Amino acid sequence: MSILTLDAIGSFLAHFGTGIGLMFLGLTAFAFTTKFSELKLIQEGNIAVALKLWGKAIGLAIVIYTVWADSVNLLDAFLWGLVGIATQVIAYWIIEFVLTPKMHLADEVEKGNKAIGFSLFSAAIVVGILVAASLTY
Repeated sequence: MSILTLDAIGSFLAHFGTGIGLMFLGLTAFAFTTKFSELKLIQEGNIAVALKLWGKAIGLAIVIYTVWADSVNLLDAFLWGLVGIATQVIAYWIIEFVLTPKMHLADEVEKGNKAIGFSLFSAAIVVGILVAASLTY
């Protein structure tokens, strides 16, 4: 009995590729909620923006991991991954823009406020965990 088969490798590559695609899609969706170029500010050394971006990426990865663990096939994983990403983007948008309208979190992060950047990093991970937990059915 062989553990490493062509079918297993193909399944791994299909899931990994789909996961990377979903990560890219999720980060692109998040980019539409940001008025500035996160990558440009990170290249300029803005740690607050880097924290914010990578918190979102970690949150998305948690959602994708949970979907992969609970899915019955790749299509199921992909569809629930889309649901998870959409939910996470909306929930994060509510936290960043709706629940704190007087604080202007995006402006503070753009200015390099590390405390706000770390808070948004943490919020993205918390939202990812909550969305992931909601996707366990």
